[in-house]
Amino acid sequence: MTKTIYVLNGPNLNLLGLREPEIYGSDTLDDIAGMLEDRALELGLTIDMRQTNHEGMLVDWLHEAQAESARAVLLNAAAYTHTSIALLDAIKAITTPVIEVHLSDPKTRESFRHLSYVGMAAVRTIEGHGADSYRIALEAVASGEV
Repeated sequence: MTKTIYVLNGPNLNLLGLREPEIYGSDTLDDIAGMLEDRALELGLTIDMRQTNHEGMLVDWLHEAQAESARAVLLNAAAYTHTSIALLDAIKAITTPVIEVHLSDPKTRESFRHLSYVGMAAVRTIEGHGADSYRIALEAVASGEV
């Protein structure tokens, strides 16, 4: 097992900082990446952070995380959280632990966001802490909770 943690981000997260900041905050994905890289360095870990608007790419990256013996995956599947059986199956198909991450708390939003296919297979869900959701997930991995 490597010290690398994959941080995978789904559709529209490339627009963080611009898109609905009242819900998602003003931090950009680059801001979050910088914060995570700094914290990972302190914890003796490495971050491999990626973003795509394509569901199949997320599936491929989950498979890659397994093949590369990643320590864990932090996955913010964004809207695919609520629609993707393909991501559910991919998470179930690998042994690499996956933590579901959300900036907002989907349970406090529209009813269609209350169902999480990702959460059905993830070892843990961290949501509602803004950009800190990623840091909390990283620290859970580092502490051995996951």
